[in-house]
Amino acid sequence: MEPTKAYRPENLHYLKMLARQYPNVQAASTEIINLHAIQNLPKGTEHFISDVHGEYEAFLHILNSASGVVREKLDDLFATTVSKADLDQLATLIYYPQEKLEEIERETADMREWYRITFHRLIEVCRLVSSKYTRSKVRKAMPPEYAYIIDEMIHTHYEDNDKRDYYENIISTIIDIDRASNFLVQLCELIKRLAVDHLHLVGDIFDRGPRADIILDSLMDYHSVDIQWGNHDVLWMGAASGSRTLVATVLVNSLRYNNLEVIETGYGISLRPLSVFANEVYKDCDTHRFEVKLSGADAAHYTEKDKLLSARMYKAITIILFKLEGQKILRNPCFNMSDRLLLDKIDYENKCITIGDVTYPLEDTDFPTVDPKNPYTLTPEEDALINQLTSSFLHSEKLQRHVRFLYSKGSLYKIYNGNLLFHGCIPMTEDGKLLTFSIGGKELSGKAFLDYADLTARRAYYSKPGSEEREFGMDFLWFLWAGRNSPIFGRDRMTTFERRLIADESTWVEPKNPYYRFYNDPAVCDALLKEFGLEGPHCHIVNGHVPVKSKKGESPMKAGGKLLVIDGGFCKAYQKTTGIAGYTLIYNSACFRLVSHEPFVGRANAIRENQDIASTSVVFERLESRMKISGTDVGRQLQEQINDLMDLLCAFRSGEIVEDHKD
Repeated sequence: MEPTKAYRPENLHYLKMLARQYPNVQAASTEIINLHAIQNLPKGTEHFISDVHGEYEAFLHILNSASGVVREKLDDLFATTVSKADLDQLATLIYYPQEKLEEIERETADMREWYRITFHRLIEVCRLVSSKYTRSKVRKAMPPEYAYIIDEMIHTHYEDNDKRDYYENIISTIIDIDRASNFLVQLCELIKRLAVDHLHLVGDIFDRGPRADIILDSLMDYHSVDIQWGNHDVLWMGAASGSRTLVATVLVNSLRYNNLEVIETGYGISLRPLSVFANEVYKDCDTHRFEVKLSGADAAHYTEKDKLLSARMYKAITIILFKLEGQKILRNPCFNMSDRLLLDKIDYENKCITIGDVTYPLEDTDFPTVDPKNPYTLTPEEDALINQLTSSFLHSEKLQRHVRFLYSKGSLYKIYNGNLLFHGCIPMTEDGKLLTFSIGGKELSGKAFLDYADLTARRAYYSKPGSEEREFGMDFLWFLWAGRNSPIFGRDRMTTFERRLIADESTWVEPKNPYYRFYNDPAVCDALLKEFGLEGPHCHIVNGHVPVKSKKGESPMKAGGKLLVIDGGFCKAYQKTTGIAGYTLIYNSACFRLVSHEPFVGRANAIRENQDIASTSVVFERLESRMKISGTDVGRQLQEQINDLMDLLCAFRSGEIVEDHKD
């Protein structure tokens, strides 16, 4: 006889609530068996991507291909039985089923035979990628209208002649009733769904590339994802929260790189008020330092009049930004950024500025809206303009939906299955200690500061409009974007003023936080991991933000593999510097694998020519044995449930809780 177990009243109350779901020994025992079975399955595949910067075509291809995981499965199954050309086509079909199928239908004489062969192959792939999961989880991932059929086909043993006929009849019926194309698309989507169990996006969805909104739409449809906010994400989060400064910053960045499609087409925000203001107020101004960057394709479509208007708009919103940033710095001495107050340092008579102890000539001092006596005060017209633009950001339904998603799925850092994920850095001092911030009446560093920063960033969006919490939260989002040693900016200063107005490029330097020197040291990385409660041989820091200059021999692996920099390199502007299109990371039950990517050929070429992204995969760390779910965060949660159910069994058997055997 088992001894009677004593329960604290609150524990007994919890177990009585648990008994509503598992009302007797049989029910509790069955669930314990089920949970133990799940714990013994292999850990699912994790996919890490960073710094996609609006390059939606390349991002979607990496997402569809799971950084080569899908092609790897095809090679495992068919490398010795199917030609490379057919495998290339099959891979493209899985990545882009709707588009590729339309092309195949135009070019294939006997679609019935093609469907029959292709269904067999796709079911084999489905069977392989579903093998890590419980049958219940696979069933839930299936499209409802085909769940029974797919479940039957995956679990049919083809060697059995009776089952073979059954299998073939299912395929024939699907083709006969003209559901083949729809069924095929659903199969391909299921394969991609099962190839990766969880996606980590380590920051910077926005800016530089054309359509960050398309990327966010795809992430909102993804089955399991977390996001670590990058500096460019925080920028847009602040704009959507109502920060006039960050609205101005978004517009400055977008105008600078002629990247207005996401604003106007993606989010339906009109820039006409800015163009009218700029044409009126800046029509006679010098704008040579504010020419926007145009790619070859864009330049051909822009008239001189268009270029002049863009430069005027760019200059007008930049001056508004300088004023608003100055107001934030003056309002928040705790940001320790008074040296970045520069508008009041301009000597208009001599067209120069003194920064520190050095005086520099200015390329432009033609600022019709700046009052030298009150340089950080907006004119009434500027005030009305930025209010109108901010209102447009606040009332963009699609932008607000995306930013709510960023807040719900995102955070400044994430601890997941023994890895620490963040976009920028853990701010450090010159002597390698954690940098302390004096903010909010507290002295904070390391994890404590990131926790404070995360909460304050949320208050910018969720606190009551007009409240002190929301106003400071919006100021703090700007600090995260451009503040001294911000954990997601990671630099001493942002030199937008110098780049626009001073020719001396030595003033453009933005010194990196010492973290980027120390992160090559294994002992430092171990200490940072310990700061966040992580220890062990397979714990890593996964970092984005800083492009890896691979063409100069730089490795994405730092500190002997303890830290991994996976800046995706999706942004075309960075690829000349990096030499490749960046890195992604795959972590499955057997190993960690870094994947380096060449630039993407484009969606149309990928579909037409069956061209995948040229990638090189390197296994840099193998696990001693295949990791099971029991060794993951989910496994530990399952163990807690098992422990509770074991307590419930004990309570049933001791009579503390009466079983209910009703049907």
